[in-house]
Amino acid sequence: MACGGFVCSKFTLCALNILYVVVSLMLIAGAAWGKWVDLVSSFRVVAAIIAVGVFLFLVAMMGLCGAMKHHQVLLFFYMFILLLLFIVQFSVSCASLAINNEQQKSLLEIGWNKSETLRSKLQTSLDCCNFAEVNYNTSCEAQCHSAHNCESCSVKILAYADDVLHFVGGTGLFFSFTEILGVWLTYRYRNLKDPRLNPRAFL
Repeated sequence: MACGGFVCSKFTLCALNILYVVVSLMLIAGAAWGKWVDLVSSFRVVAAIIAVGVFLFLVAMMGLCGAMKHHQVLLFFYMFILLLLFIVQFSVSCASLAINNEQQKSLLEIGWNKSETLRSKLQTSLDCCNFAEVNYNTSCEAQCHSAHNCESCSVKILAYADDVLHFVGGTGLFFSFTEILGVWLTYRYRNLKDPRLNPRAFL
C-alpha cells in the first residue's frame, strides 16, 4: 500500500526536485566561478545563466514543498510550470540538434556584427581576423595579423559551435524528458489519497 502508491510517488517526486535543486545550484555556482576567473567575459551571459538557475531553484522548491505537504495548489502550479518548461526546452533542444552549418554561420554572423567588444575578444583569443574572409587592410588585434597567416574567425568558431549545439541540444532533450516525468508524477500524486487521513476523505 505504501511504496506502490502514495509514499512511493511522494519520495520519487522529492528526489526529482532535489536533482533540480542540485542542477540549479551548479548553474549559479558555475556562472559565478566563470565570471570570477574571467572565463566568461560577458556580464549578460552570466546574469542570464544565474537567472535560469534561480528560476529552476524556485520551481524545484515549489515542487519539493508541494510534495512534502501534499499541497494541491502548489502541486497544480508546479505541474503547469513544468509543462511549459518542457514545451520550451524540447523545442529549443530539437532546434539546436537540427540546425545546419549554413544556419549556424548566419546566426553567428548576426552576433558578430552586433558587438564590437565581443568581436575584438574573439579575434584575440582565437587568433583570427574578420568573420568570413581575412582582410589585411583592416585593423585586427590578433597576433597572426602582422605575420599575414590568419584564418577567418568563422572557420574557428564553427569548429566549436557544432559540438556545443549538439551537447546543449542533447542535454536539454534529456532534461526535458525528466520534466514530463515530473508532470506525470505530480498529476498522479495529486489524485492519490494520503493513507494517514480519514479513508472517507476525498484527498
